[in-house]
Amino acid sequence: MTDGYQSESSEPAPPPTAGIPPPKAVPPPKNSRVRMSSAQRREQLILIGRQLFAEKGFDATSVEEVAARAKVSKPVVYEHFGGKEGLYAVVVDREVRALLHHIATALTAGHPHELLEQAALALLDYIEGETDGFRVLVRESPVMSATGNFSSVLNDIAHQVEHILGAEFKTRGYDPKLAELYAQALVGMVALTGRWWLEVRKPRKETVAAHLVNLAWNGLSHLEAKPGLVTRRTSGR
Repeated sequence: MTDGYQSESSEPAPPPTAGIPPPKAVPPPKNSRVRMSSAQRREQLILIGRQLFAEKGFDATSVEEVAARAKVSKPVVYEHFGGKEGLYAVVVDREVRALLHHIATALTAGHPHELLEQAALALLDYIEGETDGFRVLVRESPVMSATGNFSSVLNDIAHQVEHILGAEFKTRGYDPKLAELYAQALVGMVALTGRWWLEVRKPRKETVAAHLVNLAWNGLSHLEAKPGLVTRRTSGR
């Protein structure tokens, strides 16, 4: 016997939202930025500082420019480095260590001629691959970093070359005390040529290195034991 109406189904009624597609995820605003960690921010500021110091030099670079490129406020730069001088010192320290490591790891040969080739190519490789870093090093600045500047790098390299030349001078009968002088001359020749090549970029770095080694090696292999100045001899002085 029925009670005059159809009984409800035993299945629960679907929720009101059934059949309605879920709302789409709202994308973040285009101008939103992922918050950097302190270490990431520091690294970003170092890279920006490196670029600006290479482009404009120390004096022409300002904390305002560094902050603007990083899209942060000036106090953030001061918080990490204390000012422009602190940022510059960190940038130079990093480049000095990188260049010394690059050259030290390149000097693997045992023969002096090959060592000269490796040293010349190592410097030119660094100039080609780390142009901004090299520009920072060769620009003059009143601020000294913890590891010095480009001159200190050249002195460190010259000391390594001095030991090599000293041993060669002994075997060839030259005064080993003069090895320091010749080491400074050789390193200075390569470094100055490197600064010139930085701007012109020709001929190819392998050609430049070959000519540097040609001048250095053939000059060293024909050294006079006691050289004198021809002009002084002819003038009777």
